[in-house]
Amino acid sequence: MHIPHILSRRVIPLALALVLAGTAAAAAYLHVRAASIPAVAPVKYGVTVLSNAKAVVDASNLSEGFVKVRYTGGKNVRIKVQITKTGGTTYTYNLNNTGVYETFPLTEGDGAYAIKVYENTTGTKYAQAYSTSVTMTLRDQFLPFLYSNQYVNFTENSATVVQGKEITANCTTDLEKVAAIFNWVTTNFTYDYDLAANPPVGYLPVVDTVLERRKGICFDYSAVMSAMLRSQGIPCKLVIGYAGTVYHAWINVYIEGVGWVQNAIYFDGEHWTMMDPTFVSTGRGSASVMQYVTNPNNYSAKFAY
Repeated sequence: MHIPHILSRRVIPLALALVLAGTAAAAAYLHVRAASIPAVAPVKYGVTVLSNAKAVVDASNLSEGFVKVRYTGGKNVRIKVQITKTGGTTYTYNLNNTGVYETFPLTEGDGAYAIKVYENTTGTKYAQAYSTSVTMTLRDQFLPFLYSNQYVNFTENSATVVQGKEITANCTTDLEKVAAIFNWVTTNFTYDYDLAANPPVGYLPVVDTVLERRKGICFDYSAVMSAMLRSQGIPCKLVIGYAGTVYHAWINVYIEGVGWVQNAIYFDGEHWTMMDPTFVSTGRGSASVMQYVTNPNNYSAKFAY
């Protein structure tokens, strides 16, 4: 996940441009989203369990937008999970081989999903160990992007969550919280070029570790920001796709009165612009970087977690 060449150009200081105040058009978007999104309900476990001898799928929380999966086959091999909505995108995940549940979001809305667990046989070949299907009806469309999952992994006691509360302590609207978190991360984090050059196979961010190091790749930046925002009750998608021809991660945020927007942080009275914490941080807000990240044509989303 390298930075496009555009970031090597002259860097000037960033005044993160929330020019919302003072414009009538922008004022319409300053809503507190809490009224439209229900509180995250206590999750249930063991109510709806689907399994065979090799894998278990806990589907007790379909209305909340996620399933839990664990491997029980007893083989010391690599395990993968594939989740596909009927007619939709296939998401492929690595699954730990410890017998411990991991959480996977169902991010493509209501409908039927196939869930398959595979065991590695040799090389890059896998054999199906278990297959089942579930039908999801969300109690709220935003829930898959409010809970913790394998890619955005946090608890209420995570240091990242505590830091997010401190950053937003004086904020009164969701938009202010988004801006405060975005500003803090892009100011305090640096890009880890060594990790970008040699990421471990199956790398997943550990948000508290990233926070402690104040350093990471695009995946890390996006996971930390997503955890902070979700813990504040703000729906946030960790998006993976392409920036130009470079594989990259960024975030999208839901703003009341606007909806899901890829262009979530900057509003000039007419247009919202792309929220890409890694490029903004690494480029230190240069004019060329802001020009790049504010052009949605430079981005192609593939997956949302």
